[in-house]
Amino acid sequence: MEQFQHKFIEVQGLKLHVAEIGSGPTVVVFLHGFPEIWYSWRHQMVAMARAGFCALAPDFRGYGLFDPPPELEKASFGDLIKDLGALLDALGIDKVFLVAKDFGVFPAYMFSLLHQERVQGVVTLGFPHRSPNHPIKYHEHLPEGFYISRWREPGRAEADFGCLDAKTVVRNIYILFSRSEIPIAAENQEIMDIVDPSTPLPSWFTELDLEEYGSLYRKSGVRTALEIPYRSSKEDLGITDFIIKVPSLLVMGGKDYVLKFPGIEEYIRSEKVKEFVPQLEIVFSPEGTHFIQEQSPNEVNQLILDFLKKHI
Repeated sequence: MEQFQHKFIEVQGLKLHVAEIGSGPTVVVFLHGFPEIWYSWRHQMVAMARAGFCALAPDFRGYGLFDPPPELEKASFGDLIKDLGALLDALGIDKVFLVAKDFGVFPAYMFSLLHQERVQGVVTLGFPHRSPNHPIKYHEHLPEGFYISRWREPGRAEADFGCLDAKTVVRNIYILFSRSEIPIAAENQEIMDIVDPSTPLPSWFTELDLEEYGSLYRKSGVRTALEIPYRSSKEDLGITDFIIKVPSLLVMGGKDYVLKFPGIEEYIRSEKVKEFVPQLEIVFSPEGTHFIQEQSPNEVNQLILDFLKKHI
């Protein structure tokens, strides 16, 4: 694999880490989800560099090599949006394409609303844009053992994860989140208990990949990862118009468990989402899971490249 460069930039008193590859005039910034780090975009970044683009992938604050926030309970999605702007300013980048997955979709779209002049287009994987004015309250229709509900409880996931080493926690989450069923624990078990220790990793995620994740989580821990996204409120950013006005692409795996969140699949397939993202193209990959960019890198790479070339 080609050589990535790693840079550290001072942002709001913290040391931000970003991986970079390629040197083209068009910049593509990749924003990860949970429990991912910049490394989850390795296949896409190499493909972008080979196609003549500059690819950047930061760790979110408290993930991987990005310093944790000093007052964790005050960490918010707003911080992630400010971090992205500070990163672009520090590197002298005026305009970018954003590619985001999972909870990274929210800061990507909010950044495009706050700084539309800096965004050429947005590609999202695994989750659609949702206007706060039209919420989908799927939590209300899922059992108490729903993983998001469990991980929102301060101390509960820390105790659950604390029984295992960092590599095993990441292994379990990759196994759980690559299934087509929503991770839901029974009343008398924790989320980590759902995974049988003998279950192998998905075929597309190697032990070397796991070691990369595990080594970085040994450094960063999981406290910030649990705070953002699971315990942070999506504060008022001063946005009144939530209609996305830049070209967008949504890639969903047909076997992504997120489609089973009450209301989500209907919201996407009925194209209700296009009321809030008018220039949206939607692509379903029949065999894709929640980690589609690692599971099917060639397919995702081509979708991203086609989108970029269409909107440069």
